[in-house]
Amino acid sequence: MFVTEGARNTRAEPRRIGLAVVGSGRIGSLRARLAAEHPAVGFLAVADRDGVAARELADDINADLWSDDNTEAITHPDVSAVIVSTSEGEHVEAVLGALAAGKSVLVEKPLALTLPDADRILDAGGDLHVGYSRRFRRRYHVAKEQIVQGRMGRLLGAAARVYNSRSQALAMLGRNPDATPVVDALTYYVDLVNWLFEGRSVVEVRAIGSRGVLTEAGYERDDITWALLTYDDGAAVNLGVSYALPEKYPARGHAARVELIGTDGVMLLDDDHTDQVMYSNVGVPHVYLPGDEVNAVFLSSGTPGDWALGDFIGPLAAETRAWLDHLATGRPCHLATGPEARATLEVTLAIEQAASSGATVTLPLDGAQ
Repeated sequence: MFVTEGARNTRAEPRRIGLAVVGSGRIGSLRARLAAEHPAVGFLAVADRDGVAARELADDINADLWSDDNTEAITHPDVSAVIVSTSEGEHVEAVLGALAAGKSVLVEKPLALTLPDADRILDAGGDLHVGYSRRFRRRYHVAKEQIVQGRMGRLLGAAARVYNSRSQALAMLGRNPDATPVVDALTYYVDLVNWLFEGRSVVEVRAIGSRGVLTEAGYERDDITWALLTYDDGAAVNLGVSYALPEKYPARGHAARVELIGTDGVMLLDDDHTDQVMYSNVGVPHVYLPGDEVNAVFLSSGTPGDWALGDFIGPLAAETRAWLDHLATGRPCHLATGPEARATLEVTLAIEQAASSGATVTLPLDGAQ
């Protein structure tokens, strides 16, 4: 084997990671399981206000520490990095605590629920990434490569829409009545198009919404929202979300479609999963909703990914491993940065405001949002 002079023994040993996963719900548990298998993670703590959930997760993955006190896990001297997988309204306190302690942070989307809280986090500084896992779905990762390579020319516009079942919408609202399909799901596609249109900023938002299913269930929230974004170079993007599909719709998560138009190309990205259909008399469980099963299912439609032959595969796994690899080796990662997540939050808030008021909303928003 040919070895270039001076190339021997230049590969640095991976840095050891001491990791705390704060939040032992569905996503926190998935990330903790993935971290437990990563070779650079030498210390693993899990925490949750529900101490029983934290202890059961710790026992299951052989964690070194469990706690019902998030601060205890975050500030532990063996912890160098923190994953914040709490409910959305609890992100700020945990993230600020971790950054103040000098820890690297991965927080689930959204960064915060208001711009002032997002700005508090950004003002704290530190190493921060935000989990917008659509970036790590292979088709979108490959799409980004085509743009980077210049094969699309200059992007002129795009369209993206995501559908989901009302069962997941009602579970989301039952957990957090202040949430909306825009904040919970469309935010992924706001981040995605902002990433694909990297270097440009949204300056104007128009939106409309309609109500029915969720209102009948007791939540004054739009079932469907359509938005039109205008970027600072004139590019136009249409985004839509509906969480009103029938309860037993075969998709077990996001059913999406993304289209991109450039001066030198077009991309049509079908992410509806209708190419993988199964019917089972036994029933197929939902990755998010315990006890929710369907007989007909679009395979691989679980938003975070799927269990297969003992491994969890898909965008959440790829994203988690990419972040841990980044910490261990310094390898660049493509997770959303704090400023990018703040920009996404601003657009989602503008969509909500435009749909509610019927007026065109210009950005930047008032900082009090």
